[in-house]
Amino acid sequence: MQRRLFSPYLVLAGGILAVSTASVLIRFAQQEAPSLIIAAGRLTIAALVLAPLALKRRRQELRQLGARTWGLLIFAGVLLGLHFSAWIASLGLTSVASSVVLVTTTPIWVGLLSGVVLHERPASGIWAGMVVALVGGTIVGLSEACTLGAGGLSCTGVATMDGKTLLGNGLALLGAWFACGYLLVGRGVRGRVSLLTYVFVVYSASALTLLMLAALSGAQWTGYSWRLWGLLALLALVPQLLGHSALNWALKEASASFVALALLGEPIGSIVLAMLLLGEAPTVLEAVGGGLILVGIYLAGRSSAPTG
Repeated sequence: MQRRLFSPYLVLAGGILAVSTASVLIRFAQQEAPSLIIAAGRLTIAALVLAPLALKRRRQELRQLGARTWGLLIFAGVLLGLHFSAWIASLGLTSVASSVVLVTTTPIWVGLLSGVVLHERPASGIWAGMVVALVGGTIVGLSEACTLGAGGLSCTGVATMDGKTLLGNGLALLGAWFACGYLLVGRGVRGRVSLLTYVFVVYSASALTLLMLAALSGAQWTGYSWRLWGLLALLALVPQLLGHSALNWALKEASASFVALALLGEPIGSIVLAMLLLGEAPTVLEAVGGGLILVGIYLAGRSSAPTG
């Protein structure tokens, strides 16, 4: 048995930390560019950075990929592109907390479908952790419309949520469904290809999907400042190349349900960064919900050792 060089738990923690930076970077970028330009720029830069390395070190593996594997890799890339197009658009319509919490309902859909698609039945501890974490996520989501005060819980804000906010929340949920498909396909194919080959092909397919969507929408690529291009480069390097690649590495070592559940740690990092950089201070409900998310991840991690 070959000993793992890195613990899947440690890699996942680092990946979630890196992914958590995305929502704040996107909010800054949305001050200047439309959502599709941001998503397409992020994936295109990531694919271009990977291209020389992949073509030099994995040329033979790329040539030997079968048609079915190519199809699955491209399909995963398309799903990732659709995930980003829906989620990034949602960040311009609703709050960071609501968008991130809704998009990270992914574990529900992965848990429900992994038994059918992958024949992986989540352990009882994962289900228990998922319930606790999702209760925490729901509380964080409610913080958009509810407040907790001396008089108890008041949700008068539900009635004042406008169509823009509801559309943003709907797009975030749609992004969760696309992310579910992306994780399920990735779990099925990662055992057959190296990480570098996987992320290069998937990110390239995702970039092409987003470039086509941007072209169809009539989005313009000119007239932006160097600040925006710097933000796109940061999005490509930190949450994409470091964050998502860490998650893709973990897909070979752990079940899709466990990786998806670990993603519930993202709202915590995003809320903290939003507080520090955007001035969006967390409410009492967000703090309580964030604590439950951490407890849920801990429960799942204790009872489910990653598989290899």
